Amino acid sequence: MRKRIFKWVYDRLEPGERAALAPYRERLVGDLEGRVLEIGCGQGASFGHYRAGTEVVATDYSELMLDDARREADRHPASFVVRTADVLDLPFEDGEFDAVVSMLVLCSVGDQKKALSEVRRVLKPGGSLRVLEHMRSKRWWRFWLQRSIVPIMWLFDGERFDRATDVAIRDAGFTVDVQEEPHIPELASIRRVLIFARK
Repeated sequence: MRKRIFKWVYDRLEPGERAALAPYRERLVGDLEGRVLEIGCGQGASFGHYRAGTEVVATDYSELMLDDARREADRHPASFVVRTADVLDLPFEDGEFDAVVSMLVLCSVGDQKKALSEVRRVLKPGGSLRVLEHMRSKRWWRFWLQRSIVPIMWLFDGERFDRATDVAIRDAGFTVDVQEEPHIPELASIRRVLIFARK
């Protein structure tokens, strides 16, 4: 039931978010090559930004989302395999991927530490982690607000805007090369951060 409610809500918000975040999705994945794992691909909003010839394994835990993602994959030149998978227990071998992409996923996983451990496991040595993520606010009153709405965020699949995901990525053993906060006027009320890291 929760997955169906989330999809109903997301279907109504997704067109606006897709347009606002398109430049940042392009920056995250547009130069990737080789074998890439995208966790929490949702409806495939990033698919059109991958290069032709890139082999993308796109996963989500929700089959409802993946029905849309499969249709989206057929419209773009990269090579896509779209399948169900849980980031807390990825069904892939150690060191299988050149890069892992996570967009607005690590804010909602139940165990962020375990998710990042799994991501690190499936990456090749020196492999790239590309993240676009909700992040806790630097302003105390916004952080308080982020914390206060946690109980109702089940409508959005359990998203947590109050996590310090940048710290979690470093604690998981990744080296962060780039961390920046893009200004997105259409979504200015929620802090988002771009992170380029490597194993």
